[in-house]
Amino acid sequence: MRGAAAASCAAAGLVMAVGALAPGARAAGSEGAAVTALRSCRVAGYEHDASCGVVRRPLDPGAPAGPMIDIHFAVLPALARNKQPDPVFVFAGGPGQSAIELAGSWSRLLARVGNRRDIVLVDQRGTGRSAKLACPDLPPDTPLSQVLPEAAQHARLDACRVELQRLPHGDLRRYTTTLAMQDVEAVRLALGAARVNLVGASYGTRAALEYQRQFPRAVRRVVIDGVAPPDMVLPAAFSTDSQAALEAMFAACEHDQAGCNSRHPALRAQWQALLAALPREVTVAHPVSGAAERVTLTREALLSLVRGPLYAPALAAGLPRAIGEAAQGRFEPLLGLASGLAPSRSGALAEGMHFSVVCAEDLPRLEAGAASAWAESGNAPGADFRAGFAEHYRRACAMWPRGEVPSAFYTLPEALAPVLVLSGGADPATPPRHGARVARALGGKARHVVVAEAGHGVMGLPCMRDVLFRFIAAEGDAEALALKADCAAQVPRPPAFVPPGTAPGAAGRRP
Repeated sequence: MRGAAAASCAAAGLVMAVGALAPGARAAGSEGAAVTALRSCRVAGYEHDASCGVVRRPLDPGAPAGPMIDIHFAVLPALARNKQPDPVFVFAGGPGQSAIELAGSWSRLLARVGNRRDIVLVDQRGTGRSAKLACPDLPPDTPLSQVLPEAAQHARLDACRVELQRLPHGDLRRYTTTLAMQDVEAVRLALGAARVNLVGASYGTRAALEYQRQFPRAVRRVVIDGVAPPDMVLPAAFSTDSQAALEAMFAACEHDQAGCNSRHPALRAQWQALLAALPREVTVAHPVSGAAERVTLTREALLSLVRGPLYAPALAAGLPRAIGEAAQGRFEPLLGLASGLAPSRSGALAEGMHFSVVCAEDLPRLEAGAASAWAESGNAPGADFRAGFAEHYRRACAMWPRGEVPSAFYTLPEALAPVLVLSGGADPATPPRHGARVARALGGKARHVVVAEAGHGVMGLPCMRDVLFRFIAAEGDAEALALKADCAAQVPRPPAFVPPGTAPGAAGRRP
């Protein structure tokens, strides 16, 4: 769930023939949905011609005569002439990312898969070209005093909510994952694909699991990477899992006696002293403008600055140095690391969709009782992170309209098709404990693979791309599940960053 709490708390030629509709379950309202013919198009980031299409769907499937929205999708056609009939449907993360805007990234990741299978990118309702629910972008040089304070964040979200509700498609209750997956089913029916393969990352794993729950017989294979189960209670899990990733970073530094520990022998103590001294006024150089600013740094802001780099081990390797610098009153390294994970324009979140999903699906379970919510998330609140993220979402969702979520949404029926579950052991958002629980619930056709030192996202590792390809390409289910998938088991954690010229033991001092 990269960019969820961290972003708000801190700074696709007509080449696919449309065949007969597949038998089986239909998406609610799909019988009356208008489907445009596929047309040749160009998709940013993708070097070949694509095909684009639209299915017109009711905003509220229970009111088919009401407002309609266009669900846009792009097909990256298989390059081989003798292609397979089962395309790969991709589910983006967030929640709030556009799948089509990430076409370049997905086409490279799925390059071998896309040789013989079409890749289908559906902009989920509320994202990209599909009734987008986006808040105005803040310029990258916006003063930190307008970005860091929670009061400023919530004021911006409140104003955004009011503006979004004025849109023709502004009923914010109609953007749940359940309704969105019915849109995806309408796309499958429009394309005439009897069965599809699903690939989802982060929140996209929740989407894939919900599609599989509603339309199990339409699914051939599933790959879910960085699993966010429907019953995860996101704001509660953020605290527990971020704390575990932070502790793992400290432990790795302490274990590296000749390297990180020799340079940062008091890292934990420095960190606790930083937390204890907040809130406090600090002077920092803006990471984009370079202008010096005097801002009040709160505990929540500091935790967000640290949590972001934990998503990527290569960035987390810079945290010991950055914490040491912050202990000396220099916070620019922390701001720089946090900015390094900021999503590109193509990966930006539609915040309105993000909160419409989380407020409807997670907050009711959080509000049902703090103790039960923390228990469902799998542990007690993190010692450092506490309930800060939960409180942030409680405040953001206080006035946000919430859609109805069926109780079955929170269940994980036994899978009929093989499912490859991928987890990064150093992931601060969707660590292996969630993947393990999902694999157990899905049953004998689920296989869980953990890369111990990977962060948020495993299938992008070079050898894991081959595992993904072979899992989808395997002819039989047993063959898919028997694949050797431990190629990344020995991938090491990147060593702590050392600036050139730094002497051993020079923690917190400029080189």
